[in-house]
Amino acid sequence: MNIALILSGGQGTRFCSDIPKQYITIGGKPIISYCLETMTNHSMIDCIQIVSDNKWHDFILNELHTDKFKGFSKPGKTRQLSIYNGLIDILKYADESDCVLIHDAARPLVSDELVSRCIETAYKHDGALPVLPMKDTLYYSEDVKTISSLLSREKIFAGQAPEAFNLGKYFKANYDLMPDRILEINGSSEPAVIAGMDIAIIEGEESNFKITTKADMDQFLILKGSDNK
Repeated sequence: MNIALILSGGQGTRFCSDIPKQYITIGGKPIISYCLETMTNHSMIDCIQIVSDNKWHDFILNELHTDKFKGFSKPGKTRQLSIYNGLIDILKYADESDCVLIHDAARPLVSDELVSRCIETAYKHDGALPVLPMKDTLYYSEDVKTISSLLSREKIFAGQAPEAFNLGKYFKANYDLMPDRILEINGSSEPAVIAGMDIAIIEGEESNFKITTKADMDQFLILKGSDNK
């Protein structure tokens, strides 16, 4: 079984909006609806679990039109704690051998093909992470003031979501970081890497960006406009 864990507990503080960005309506529907439709219609996704604050539950339920939805999970103090809460709830109805696919509600343009490749690759390894190659020259600064060294961009990648993992192994990787070290985690795959899980990288998609700033929203509007032509 494959479970999509949608993270929608963020407050969007960097976006400077009255409401979290994932609930802003674009193209006649909230941003969160785009990825929900993808997961709902995808033949490889069996269940959907959503991390969200209580006050948005009715809003989200109004956008859900599927029996794949299993329930809501409580947002945590950090993104990784939100994931941990979601994993605990998922394990109430899923097996440890199942696959969990973690995705951001504010990443609306994920494709069916990327979801498929994530899941297929995760079953061949312990997990899968979509990445993009770095285009710019990369430098390292020890003191954050001067250049210390040049980094090899051929070996450095920008991670995306969704990230897919063996459910049991990934839960243990997060559990082992509780209660304090998990607060230092910055990326979904980091606990898996720390635990020594076999995480394969796959090719990501330029269009699969996360809406974090106003510039990201402008880019999304441009892409949605081109879709309608």
